[in-house]
Amino acid sequence: MVDENPAADAHDVIRVRGARENNLKNVDLDVPKRRLTVFTGVSGSGKSSLVFGTIAAESQRLINETYPTFVQQFMGQLSRPDVDALENLSATIRVDQERMAANARSTVGTATDVHAMLRVLFSRIGQPHVGSSQAFSFNVPSISGAGAVVIKTGARKGQKERRSFEITGGMCPDCEGLGQVSDIDLDQLFDKSLSLNAGAISVPGYTADGWMVRVFSESGFFDGDKPIQDFTAQERHDFLYKEQTKVRIASTNMTYEGLVPKITKSMLQKDRDALQPHIRAFVDRAVTFVACPACGGTRLNEGARSSRIDGVNIADAAAMQITDLAAWVREIVDPSVAPLVQGLSQTLDAFVHIGLGYLSLDRASGTLSGGEAQRTKMIRHLGSSLSDITYVFDEPTAGLHPHDIQRMNETLEQLRDKGNTVLVVEHKPEVIDIADHVVDLGPRAGRDGGTVQYEGDVAGLRASDTLTGRFLDHRAQLKPTVRPAAGAMPIRDARQHNLRGVDVDVPRGVLAVVTGVAGSGKSSLIHGNLPAFDDVVVVDQSVIKGSRRSSPATYTGILDAVRSAFAKANGVKPALFSANSEGACVACKGLGVIVTELGFQSTVETVCELCGGTGFNDDVLEYTLNGRNISEVLAMSVAEAADFLTTGPAVAVLGRLKDVGLGYITLGQSLNTLSGGERQRLKLAISMAKSGAVYVLDEPTTGLHLADVDNLLGLLDRLVDAGNTVVVIEHHQAVMAHADWIIDLGPGAGHDGGTVVFEGTPADLVAARSTLTGEHLARYVGA
Repeated sequence: MVDENPAADAHDVIRVRGARENNLKNVDLDVPKRRLTVFTGVSGSGKSSLVFGTIAAESQRLINETYPTFVQQFMGQLSRPDVDALENLSATIRVDQERMAANARSTVGTATDVHAMLRVLFSRIGQPHVGSSQAFSFNVPSISGAGAVVIKTGARKGQKERRSFEITGGMCPDCEGLGQVSDIDLDQLFDKSLSLNAGAISVPGYTADGWMVRVFSESGFFDGDKPIQDFTAQERHDFLYKEQTKVRIASTNMTYEGLVPKITKSMLQKDRDALQPHIRAFVDRAVTFVACPACGGTRLNEGARSSRIDGVNIADAAAMQITDLAAWVREIVDPSVAPLVQGLSQTLDAFVHIGLGYLSLDRASGTLSGGEAQRTKMIRHLGSSLSDITYVFDEPTAGLHPHDIQRMNETLEQLRDKGNTVLVVEHKPEVIDIADHVVDLGPRAGRDGGTVQYEGDVAGLRASDTLTGRFLDHRAQLKPTVRPAAGAMPIRDARQHNLRGVDVDVPRGVLAVVTGVAGSGKSSLIHGNLPAFDDVVVVDQSVIKGSRRSSPATYTGILDAVRSAFAKANGVKPALFSANSEGACVACKGLGVIVTELGFQSTVETVCELCGGTGFNDDVLEYTLNGRNISEVLAMSVAEAADFLTTGPAVAVLGRLKDVGLGYITLGQSLNTLSGGERQRLKLAISMAKSGAVYVLDEPTTGLHLADVDNLLGLLDRLVDAGNTVVVIEHHQAVMAHADWIIDLGPGAGHDGGTVVFEGTPADLVAARSTLTGEHLARYVGA
């Protein structure tokens, strides 16, 4: 507790009364301002609903109401959270784990404004001088123009004169600042040993006897029975690249176009995620992206690359590991840019302090993990002079090694000590221990949660009988014996990203944990090499593709079983029980909401008044199964559905969903409401039916309460005991202690990592204490 903090007044609190957002049950709470408050509880207990969906949401709504933007003046305001009263709110900054926009032009440097500072630096002292800061921007093209203009006012009104303009930008003209160009692998489009009539074209939809191919084979530009490899240069050009031209096919006028531009327009230029799965798979095979040969992948034109400071151009600087860039910037002693260098150094040092020193400024922001994205968003706030701000963080330790968590704690305390209110949703004991105030929600998840079980200091939480209090000092123990390996998957000379020719054998038939500090090369080693082996199932936290209609029921196939059961019980067609088919509400077309598109403005969604949000028409809701209609079944949690559906193919899937700790999610909730950890466990439940497979899990403890981790360890054991291999990329010491084999990468991050510093049993790692992981694991198990 920081006694000297100015928030000693007991009335200086964020006052919450009657919060009912999602599963919250009339929560009343006083959250002390200018303190560090940790919200904890089992997964799905209502923490995020309280912090993000209520406190942060209402703060943002009030700001928008007070300072409306142009669009908001016409759109109306954000809806108010379901709460009776919220008082004493301050401006709130949300720092969540949503991955940063995958805009092709967004990089770590542009997302944090560090690249803008670097551009100003080079425009001031770079030699030769090539222009203003925009001359170093890969988003600004170099353009020039001239022409006659008519003067509209003054003594020379009506006269014409010639004007010219020139803008010097830094964009590479060949790749337009993207750093890469696309290329089509022609071998994926056709089999050159075959003729068109024999089925040479392998593009989806291009069957030998279909119209798409007949336009080619009967065009007259080449012989449809001639193998493509025997085409002349002109015939090959006409087949692949010919511009649109009219041809006559079977007495019908048709438009002929070369295969490459034709599929580029019909498939490659469309939104990849909107394509059908088999077409998306084809696009992924056929299109390759390579570094732009003109700029070498730097995104910058020759002028921007020619200007240097001490022999380093801006592309070199952006490609440096941030720890190296920080050291280089500190060596610049030109007095004319001293304030700029100082500000740049402070920001780069913040990257290092927060555990992101291994990144580079030219790293595409869309490639960052959720934890990396959250910490990157924090950078812009660390040097802020603002006070009395409410900062809201969602598991800021996600993806952090125990060695890095201490630095994260220092960052949170630094924000608090500036006079800010810091609200953290977190499960890690290391973060709970530094809290001034703790709010524990529960007692369980979903409908069994939503109430405050404890609020007070950490000592009181330890003495309480809540689930969190009981598990706060719980520690997994090293296993007395470990499973013997049943073979191995050899990885040889791995060099992805920062890996330095790594040779390692990943054992089969055991629980293997790959660990190391953030940025040491764990994901590069496993994701970059293991998928090449047979029967490898990668279960990560990436977004599950699907439409707004997608739900756990549709994703797992449970809905098909439910529809069949309803149809059989009522003697009607299964299609009636689909909100995408005959059973859909005529007003909302089965969405449950009315979507209003307002052009360039935001989309508005309102609950459908006709169906009340169920998505089904009234006739369908008359049919029941064991006394419940289809809408009521989809509103059930997985645990409730498992008790309700006791026969049929859904039983096994529901059981696996409970096994992975998702018993609290509802069958019909939208997939985009699931967290990264929930998405990963959902994918795992789908894949668990296999035997003899290799499961690769990427930080499966993300979002898990301390008590849930024990359940996860039991699940991993069951997978291994069933004859599978489980490889887990993880930092949680409980998972390390429970492993049969550990592969530890390091010793540091970025170019300071990329090597295997230990491989063996957890007991051997603890005994050796030769790595950072070994030291932390030894302290964790009390060795």
